[in-house]
Amino acid sequence: MSMSPIFLLIDDDTDDTFLFNEVLQQVNPAVTFRSAANGQEALDTLKSTAALPDVIFLDLNMPRMDGRQCLSALKQDHRLKHIPVIIYTTSSHPLDIAQTLQNGAACFITKPTDTRALINILAAIAANVHSNLEDTLHTLRDDVTTFVTG
Repeated sequence: MSMSPIFLLIDDDTDDTFLFNEVLQQVNPAVTFRSAANGQEALDTLKSTAALPDVIFLDLNMPRMDGRQCLSALKQDHRLKHIPVIIYTTSSHPLDIAQTLQNGAACFITKPTDTRALINILAAIAANVHSNLEDTLHTLRDDVTTFVTG
């Protein structure tokens, strides 16, 4: 029996965090949702918890420690570097996409304006987080316009 997945969203936008959690509970109530308001808060929490998330959704533009700095810190930490990091941001800037994928992000999602797109993304990731996440991300890339993988 597999453990229910844990999703961590690192985002300073409370409306986006609320929507993300609402959609996630709708598509898969078994997923445990955690959130942090910035990279520093997330790293502090991750360093003190035994139950690490199965996947991290990371916003780029946040106070204290932004997503770029947080991604770099996550990928340098031996306990955390294996966790897939999905960039989840309002940016669709090619440089942001290139740099984050180069620095180890599993994929880059520009926050969809359409809730149905978010439902599709979270449903697919929640269903496949323990098995074939990489294939799922590549499939999503073909379906969802706001989606980029390495």
